[in-house]
Amino acid sequence: MPVSIIIPAYNEERTVADVVRAALSSPYKDDVIVVSDGSEDNTATIARDAGAKVIELPHNIGKGGALLAGVQAAMHPVLMFLDADLIGLTPKHLTSLASPVLAGKVDMTIGVFGSGRLATDLAQVITPYLSGQRAVKRDVFLAISKLEASRYGVEVALTRHFAHTENLRKAEVVLPDLTHLMKEEKMGLVKGFKARMKMYWEIAKTVKD
Repeated sequence: MPVSIIIPAYNEERTVADVVRAALSSPYKDDVIVVSDGSEDNTATIARDAGAKVIELPHNIGKGGALLAGVQAAMHPVLMFLDADLIGLTPKHLTSLASPVLAGKVDMTIGVFGSGRLATDLAQVITPYLSGQRAVKRDVFLAISKLEASRYGVEVALTRHFAHTENLRKAEVVLPDLTHLMKEEKMGLVKGFKARMKMYWEIAKTVKD
């Protein structure tokens, strides 16, 4: 199937293998790319051992730049973006995301958690435009400017591009029983909170720009 799966990852050794295995069990298994964004742990090795193609960036450049590096290496005209910290991902989630784009009904889908965990479900109900789970046409993604500088604001940049471009269609897709590790769970309360504040600052900067 003409879908490339791109998984940006920064220090996600705990969960990246499960995300890769779900992708490789889907109909889109021929082009699964993990972009290790300057990871300092075993993310790249674990992703490679799980069967993904791996791009190792020497320094952390942020999510927008990591996605762009993956897109530049991708084979297919439809792109699927998946976060590397997902819990409960299945091939059905992937086909639900991709099908409306492959059928020509929309130019982008946005995956929204449902019945996963209250904290992550609620966050996506309030701000679905921040979801990292998407399928989008390659030419649409590459038409967005300043992707390298967007960092965690890349999802906002995508959503804003659709809002300001005529004739582009998007749809939200509910992804049941899916959640992700929160930053505080990965890094501890203090470091996780600081990382979350940094993420929000990068998102706010993209909105302002």
